[in-house]
Amino acid sequence: MDWILALALGYAFGSVPFGLIITRLFGAGDLRSIGSGNIGATNVLRTGRKGLAAATLLLDLAKGLAAVLIAARLWPDYAALAGLGAFLGHCFPVWLGFKGGKGVATMAGIAFGLAWPVGLAYALTWLGLLATAKISSVAGMTAAIVAPLAALALGEREAAMVLAVIAALVLFQHRENIARLRAGTEPRIGSGKKG
Repeated sequence: MDWILALALGYAFGSVPFGLIITRLFGAGDLRSIGSGNIGATNVLRTGRKGLAAATLLLDLAKGLAAVLIAARLWPDYAALAGLGAFLGHCFPVWLGFKGGKGVATMAGIAFGLAWPVGLAYALTWLGLLATAKISSVAGMTAAIVAPLAALALGEREAAMVLAVIAALVLFQHRENIARLRAGTEPRIGSGKKG
């Protein structure tokens, strides 16, 4: 029963659509009608409101982190499962017809919650590639792949397994981006195109 509660708690946290809420509160319109239609920070950036994008990123990260840390206190054996729930909630929120974001920021929070060195490896990879490649999808997908490998290298086997599942889901969520990367049409940050 505890594993169901942990998963449900994570899903409840993850399904809060901060990007959608913030853009509406600050008069930036319905995020689902902008750019890619996703509710994450990259799409919020397309509104031209960098502050709102940064707030969305931090809140999406925080909900993954909070889900793991709270579950670790309540059900220590199922903290990683709460992280998976948070990721699923972000990507497939019931309140939005199961159409959410791609989960990159939320996965960062989950990684930090499960093992901070894994979160650090994730963040450094993500931010490093954002700064150099300037392609959000490349940075997010690469960081997602690095996380379970870092967890495995650190002996965090349970975290590695859950993060591997989440990484596979991140790649699935980026399937359109992967197609554009192969076609050479994936937009760079700041281009204003869909992505």
